Amino acid sequence: MYRKHGAVLIGTIALLGTFVVAGPAAVAVAQQAASELTWEACPADVVMPAPVAVQCAKVPVPLDYGNPDGEQIEVMISKIASTNPAKRRGILLLNPGGPGGTGIDQGAFLVNRGLPTTVSDAYDLIGMDTRGVGHSTPMSCGFTLEDPYWANIPPYAVDDAAVTRQAAIAKQVADKCAAADKDGRLRHISTANTARDLDRVRAALGEKKASYYGASYGSALGAAYVSLFPKTTDRIVLDSNVGETHLDRAGMRRYGLGFEQTFPDFARWVAARHGAYGLGRTPTQVRQTFLRIVERLDKTPAPDGADGAVVRYLTFAGLYSEMLYGRTARLLQTYLNPAQAPATKQAPTPNPNDNAFTAFLATTCNDVNWPEDVATYRRAVAEDRKRYPLYGAATANITPCAYWKHEPSEPPVKVDAKGPATVLILQNRRDPVTPWAGGKLLRDKFGQRAKLVTAEESGHGVFLVHTNACAFTITTNWLVDGKMPARDTTCRPS
Repeated sequence: MYRKHGAVLIGTIALLGTFVVAGPAAVAVAQQAASELTWEACPADVVMPAPVAVQCAKVPVPLDYGNPDGEQIEVMISKIASTNPAKRRGILLLNPGGPGGTGIDQGAFLVNRGLPTTVSDAYDLIGMDTRGVGHSTPMSCGFTLEDPYWANIPPYAVDDAAVTRQAAIAKQVADKCAAADKDGRLRHISTANTARDLDRVRAALGEKKASYYGASYGSALGAAYVSLFPKTTDRIVLDSNVGETHLDRAGMRRYGLGFEQTFPDFARWVAARHGAYGLGRTPTQVRQTFLRIVERLDKTPAPDGADGAVVRYLTFAGLYSEMLYGRTARLLQTYLNPAQAPATKQAPTPNPNDNAFTAFLATTCNDVNWPEDVATYRRAVAEDRKRYPLYGAATANITPCAYWKHEPSEPPVKVDAKGPATVLILQNRRDPVTPWAGGKLLRDKFGQRAKLVTAEESGHGVFLVHTNACAFTITTNWLVDGKMPARDTTCRPS
């Protein structure tokens, strides 16, 4: 989730916002630890979206934290160093979402998006390919473009039979991962272990504390990180929230809620341009047109192979940002009359690369137990088809986690509500993939440790994505000056 899935997206010595100057001994230890890393040019296949000086290094971490002296793997990190020593206060660890999204380009991405110089002066920006991803000991299930499986959301199930068919595909996918996992490494890809890696990175960089910014699934990782390591984390920003320390079945089902809450914004935009798109003069008419198109395609796919499930998925992805509305409206235009749709075969389903796909499945399936009986998913699909008719029958559908080879090796990380009040939660009011309910859930779990900033905006991502001036200022003030809002705050649309 976030910029890796169809949308443009994206240690300090302090506690509770009070800056404490480290003594000479602490500085010496920090310099010694950091000097042990070998910094060099980042891999040539990593495209940095901004002309900034970026270096990369590898940090060894245990494959299995239950056996920390056993087999070690490497995670690759990137660094955009502060160029203002007088204002530098530490490191800002970054995560773009996923799980499975590569992150060593994240610092450059944020700079390119307009990260204030006050933030880049205050912190070295530290990106990371999380364990098993990209250049961090990548793992593979051996997926190809021909595999009949979707990215991180199952296809829309029009009826019970569709759930049963998807169950067979989900089992094939889980079996494929089990067969490819000859060295038994996949079971160690989890949010908890990635959070432990973050603290290893902090230590390797010689910092007593680390600040953190994570978006979408990165909010779950950040919630786990600050819960496991309350004494070595500093200023935390969780943007567009899953609502837990992991992405579970309840979190995925909330995608259906997010689609319902965000679609009216798209429908109003399209209705105001009826002369251009012909999809309806009112938001209600646009909704009716959408349902007519996908229900027709459910029965008879278009000549290019697109069916109702495909068009629903692509419309869902098109709600991430208003910048995508025009493209999404043109897509629906194409299928107003399916017989006239181009016969050229288009990619009918989203096909992420093998590594990202593998990491997504390993993380979500290893983090928490998923129901294993198909009947549970059939009931959920029937419920959510009624509750969230636009997309609920997709997000409640069965996934390979129902057939995953490994049981979770530990319970999910529990949110720690007893630590310092250092968690700033950012949330758009209408978000298709992480709806406002997720931000509120996480706020309630953290209690007095957190403040919730609600931007009255639509789309996925708050800080530097759908830039709300009020939320932008609050976030910047927190990261730079340690000024946390006194209470939960609602920001008007910009």
